[in-house]
Amino acid sequence: MPAAPPSGPSPAVEAVARLAELPGLPEQVEAAREACTRLRWHNALRRRTAEAAAESRVRGAVASAGLEGATVPLDAVRDIVRGAATWTPQPDPVERVARGAVAATAETEHVEALVLRAPAQALARLHTVAAAGLVPDDALGRPRLPGEDCGELTDLGPAPAAVEVAGRLRGVAEVLLALPRLPVVVAAAVVHAELATVRPFVRGNAVVARALDRAVVHAGGLDPTGVAVTEAGHAAGGGAAYLGALAAYGRGDAAGVGLWVSHCCTAVHAAADEGVLVADAVLAGRLG
Repeated sequence: MPAAPPSGPSPAVEAVARLAELPGLPEQVEAAREACTRLRWHNALRRRTAEAAAESRVRGAVASAGLEGATVPLDAVRDIVRGAATWTPQPDPVERVARGAVAATAETEHVEALVLRAPAQALARLHTVAAAGLVPDDALGRPRLPGEDCGELTDLGPAPAAVEVAGRLRGVAEVLLALPRLPVVVAAAVVHAELATVRPFVRGNAVVARALDRAVVHAGGLDPTGVAVTEAGHAAGGGAAYLGALAAYGRGDAAGVGLWVSHCCTAVHAAADEGVLVADAVLAGRLG
């Protein structure tokens, strides 16, 4: 059942609102919004938005898998998504990770209606597809239990104990439920970083974080077309820059959190630019 919005702003919501006012960030937030607006009015998106959004999800899946160290050809993923090819019957570990990234990115199309009214349900669905085959079935779609650890994203330091996860996820839900009152790019940045640093699941946390980011940017209206390739935006500076910005957020100080939000504003701008390339290809009939 959807959670009811809090009667007053929660500390998590107030923190996001304050972040948007850090020096230099209002201008970056506006630049990201303008980039998405330019994408929105691309000629290809007058009639062929669904086609462009589908291609965006393909490119986003490839970028998300790449950030996990799983390199897969764009054409191969496109063929799998459209049903012209299948995964191998006995996947190796790299392919399992790639499968999760592709499945989670595809699932964003179906959870967008849940993100702003039932965030926990959206997270569960994203994790269920992202971690299928990577964790036991009884660990799919649920946060870690006491005694369960996460060995992912070790560059960010040890994952918080499972007992801390519920409170942090509650803050994520509060931010998403308050999204109409918050700058979308900042809210998306915070929920993305919270999932990556808290690591609520045994595996699949970063893939879920990037998928949720995409869904928030779309459902929140920053990119109403769904064509911006948010994952490619995060990957544009390379995996080291992405992890470095997340590590800065994990420090918890204003400078570190501000650096991460700045990274996300730049990533959304790059995502919109990649979306323009997608729309150009759709308009020219150049998709594989």
